[in-house]
Amino acid sequence: MAELNERRRQAVRCRIKGMGLKETAELCGMSRNTVNQSWQRYKAGGFKAVHVQKTGRPPGLGRILTSEQEKEAQRLIRDRTPDQLKMPYALWNRQAVRELIERRYGRKLPVRSVGKYLKRWGFTPQKTLRKAYEQQPAAVRKAGGGLSRDPFTGQRRRSRDTLG
Repeated sequence: MAELNERRRQAVRCRIKGMGLKETAELCGMSRNTVNQSWQRYKAGGFKAVHVQKTGRPPGLGRILTSEQEKEAQRLIRDRTPDQLKMPYALWNRQAVRELIERRYGRKLPVRSVGKYLKRWGFTPQKTLRKAYEQQPAAVRKAGGGLSRDPFTGQRRRSRDTLG
């Protein structure tokens, strides 16, 4: 943002010196419309009015879980397995995390939102068969090399929904 605001101030200084709109836009690497808007703002309120601020909502605003709840959930995922928490899963996946959040905090999240939380927390999808049989290449080939069958189409696909 600072660089953008500096370019806008530079465009205004060029206009003050009498440069044309097209020349100023080319020199500053901006569109003529942006140069003109900056110039109009300057005329209305000085250099302070040229300054633009970051738009949109602040990061973290509007999240369903509090930061303390996020930290606790991360700790549980990192330190425990779902079966240790009496859940019907062997490994963590988005559905298991969703159920953990629902049980612990009474918040129902869509699976997609759980995926966004996990990505933000640094958890990545893993290929389960390759990880489980990492030391036995023959077992991986025999098991399908990390492929599973799509329940709807029957086609083989990579298994990527567990976390590690």
